[in-house]
Amino acid sequence: MVSPAGVEGSGVVVARGLGRRFGDIVAVAGLDLEVARGEMFGVVGPDGAGKTTLLRLLAGVLRPTGGDAWIAGCSVTREPESVKHRVAYMAQRFGLYEDLTVRENIEFYADLYRVPQAERPQRLERLFEFSQLGPFQHRLVGHLSGGMKQKASLSCALIHHPEILLLDEPTFGVDPISRRDLWLILHEMVAEGVTVIVTTSYLDEAERCDRVALLHHGRTLALGSPAALLREYPGRVVAVRRSDRALRDRLRSLPAVRQAYLFGESIHVRLDEGTGDPAVFLAPAGVRAGEMVAVTPSLEDLFLALTAEDAA
Repeated sequence: MVSPAGVEGSGVVVARGLGRRFGDIVAVAGLDLEVARGEMFGVVGPDGAGKTTLLRLLAGVLRPTGGDAWIAGCSVTREPESVKHRVAYMAQRFGLYEDLTVRENIEFYADLYRVPQAERPQRLERLFEFSQLGPFQHRLVGHLSGGMKQKASLSCALIHHPEILLLDEPTFGVDPISRRDLWLILHEMVAEGVTVIVTTSYLDEAERCDRVALLHHGRTLALGSPAALLREYPGRVVAVRRSDRALRDRLRSLPAVRQAYLFGESIHVRLDEGTGDPAVFLAPAGVRAGEMVAVTPSLEDLFLALTAEDAA
């Protein structure tokens, strides 16, 4: 094992200047991260932000073109094989054998990770208990629903009791009930000391994490707990109770409006913190006082604000 010499911090996952290029395309641009043991850490961003590339770098399956990362003290550049024994990486693309049963897939992964035969019954019982897959353990994986497939994949990833769990958008395309079940499982793992790094495009899911990194074009726009990040929101948000693209465009043309975007059945308008009565500033666009209400910014509001300022 090679310790991250000269690297400050005691995180179980540490990245310094971590980068990856694909030709002229910069997928990950010199990221600095530190994740504590037993932390639920979220990596949030749209498609193309670099989330999948970051996880593949941390898992030791993709070599950095800049910087380095240390997983439980092992360098991903110098000791990628040692890294792989300490992590479980669940890719976004479903990777189990659909012509094998749930149990056969888990047993196969137990063989890959050399889980002792004497320990397997207890581990399988535990996995079936919290995944609720016990009644379906003899069903072919190809015959499972999307949510059950994800829980089967997660069970395979957990069979060897990894120190660190890397999950790439585990709830993508999953129904709401299965999404809730998956997050309950993840919080159970964190409570048992497992470090979880999860990527997601769902900003509401990011609020379940201890800390999040907001990623855009391979760079970190912000990093911290959801509550701490929202305290730094640049301005205030007013919701206009109309979902009208023409109104949105008129609002965008007003001098006091920093941003205006559709948000469900309303339009969220970002104003500077020091502005007065929003009814005065929004009236020229045709907004009546009774149509607007001040709202607490969400992580989605924050991300849209930060990406707009980054583009500017």
